[in-house]
Amino acid sequence: MTVLDLDAFRRTPLARDPYEHLIVPGLVPAAHANDVVRDFPKIAKSGLFPLSALRYDGAFAQLIADLDGAPFEAVVAEKFGVSLAGKPKLFTIRGRCHPKDGGIHTDSTNKIVTVLLYLNPAWEDSGGRLRVLRGPKDLRDFAAEVPPLAGTMLAFRRSERSYHGHEPFAGERRAIQVNWITDVATRDREENRHRWSARFKAINPFA
Repeated sequence: MTVLDLDAFRRTPLARDPYEHLIVPGLVPAAHANDVVRDFPKIAKSGLFPLSALRYDGAFAQLIADLDGAPFEAVVAEKFGVSLAGKPKLFTIRGRCHPKDGGIHTDSTNKIVTVLLYLNPAWEDSGGRLRVLRGPKDLRDFAAEVPPLAGTMLAFRRSERSYHGHEPFAGERRAIQVNWITDVATRDREENRHRWSARFKAINPFA
């Protein structure tokens, strides 16, 4: 059984303004999203945590397995017209947001495709809504805005123009980030960096 609606992914056209991206509400249908939200791991600090630093099971574990599976990778590769076979993946999880998070950036050059899957049951705040930006300077100059609602996915092909960011928000903001990386050494270095950051936060009450 899968908790992903891959047909919804396939039906969604690829947008090219201002760079290749697509937004899929309901990639995780509501019936499954409720269970995934219930089983989302407990994360008390802001920042990105590697899977190895978290305890999880149930519907959340099933979702991770689906995102790590060949069918999902095949749809991503086909949609963006890239070869992802054999490319390592990096999974990082966010549970909370700091007011300084969300600054404008493009993602590092070692990332090929980024997938962001949101898992918040509701979202009323104007902050924390990721924007597909047309440039590096103005959060108000955007082509699309993504409310981080449960089951909604934003995917984009990393480029020198793939600027994105969001207005400040502090509090719970749940998301899974999946990156296809150029090589294993880079993936392992990034994962180790997030793991050590998670350990530091676990022992430092002010982090």
